[in-house]
Amino acid sequence: MDIWENCLHIIGQIIEPQPFSTWFKPIKPVSFVNSTLTVEVPSEFFREYLETAYLDVIKKTLKRVIGADARLVYVLRPVQGQPAMKVPAMEGLEPRNPSIQVGSFQPSGNPSPFVYPGVHRVQIDPRLNPVYCFGNLVAGDCNRMAMTAGENIAAAPGKTPFNPLFIFGGPGLGKTHMAQAIGLATKERHPDSIVLYVTGNEFKTQYMDAVHVHNKLTDFLNFYSKIDTLIVDDIQDLLGAGTQSAFFNVFNHLHQNGKQLIFTSDRSPAELQNFEARLLSRFKWGLSVELTYPDYNTRLQMLRSRCFREGVQIGDEVLEYLAAHIRTSFRELEGALISVIAHATVSHKENSVDLAVHITEKIIGDDKYDMSIDKIQRTVCEYFNVSRDEMLSKSRKRQIVQARQIAMFLSRKLISNCSLATIGAEIGGKDHATVLHACNTVTDLMAIDKVFRKYVTDIETTLAPSEH
Repeated sequence: MDIWENCLHIIGQIIEPQPFSTWFKPIKPVSFVNSTLTVEVPSEFFREYLETAYLDVIKKTLKRVIGADARLVYVLRPVQGQPAMKVPAMEGLEPRNPSIQVGSFQPSGNPSPFVYPGVHRVQIDPRLNPVYCFGNLVAGDCNRMAMTAGENIAAAPGKTPFNPLFIFGGPGLGKTHMAQAIGLATKERHPDSIVLYVTGNEFKTQYMDAVHVHNKLTDFLNFYSKIDTLIVDDIQDLLGAGTQSAFFNVFNHLHQNGKQLIFTSDRSPAELQNFEARLLSRFKWGLSVELTYPDYNTRLQMLRSRCFREGVQIGDEVLEYLAAHIRTSFRELEGALISVIAHATVSHKENSVDLAVHITEKIIGDDKYDMSIDKIQRTVCEYFNVSRDEMLSKSRKRQIVQARQIAMFLSRKLISNCSLATIGAEIGGKDHATVLHACNTVTDLMAIDKVFRKYVTDIETTLAPSEH
């Protein structure tokens, strides 16, 4: 194959003849489709050594010969009649930031665990996991807006309208993966930029350490002022007046100097509790985008992608069962898949639908995935003897308003990773503020009205899974 021959010609000019003969001559080209080059290697050890010793050379060569979209896939030669395994090449090496000058940092007074002090300069660990790249992120209606915004940000960090980018949604929907993917893509396109990923709780701990232990608040703020792209995960944990005041100063400095800010949260900016108004208003400056439940096709594609990354082959009927029955979280879906693979490997059993059923029941239970906004709405409608159309209408009749508010309240209570925006969209097309008001109203009425409280508890009892 001419493409692989061209690659070998370039690689042969970079590395010494002996390692070239040992590690590149045995590689056989298999196919080239849509910028993806598939090659066959002798063993898993051979592949791992190539990735460890020569990944950077291979990546640069492929981009030179094929283009920026070049991808590499390994095929491991079959053993004892088993089907060949396909494994994608790593997306890239662990990203590194260039060293920078940071005020008066001293090893004994370092306010951040992510900095390696030197005499005059320090190197900041970006704390980005190469696995969390865009290439390993499956696109769907649940995350397409966030991906599009993220790719635009990576191309021109700090220069798009999406600053800050506020990503929110329930647990297991890919917020951390999305945020880190933007950071990784930014580092790839702008190698000299300083990118840092930190959680809200870590920022709070660093601030408290800088102020109360080392008396180094100035150095702490100086450190964060050097960041070009700051990613703060789980920003809802950024509690405390002093912490928020420090973060307010960091936010202002970075934003005013054209630096990029990316936040993730388990709730929208409007739902954040115990935050300063001036900080909340800044969270809303750019783009707030929600990650929602993945649909069936997205879930199935994610499972196939993960199988490909793991180099395993699992029948479509098993993947289709998992995709159909685990509906609310990428994390639970991946956990179920890994459990199926592990159980089949340890017990030497076939990856069957029966095994998938057993694993699924152990991980999420028989009834958990049956709870939905639709089920709650139907139950509430039956209890109050109102139609679905009446509940979703704009009617202000007391009974219908109460039914609508109780459906919103129970959806928020019983579906833990369901945002207010999602609830409002499915119950009458309301916004998150209306849903929040409904939930607060139900809580208040339950505290003072015994009859109303009985309505809510009766419906919740009806929705509760029966004992087996």
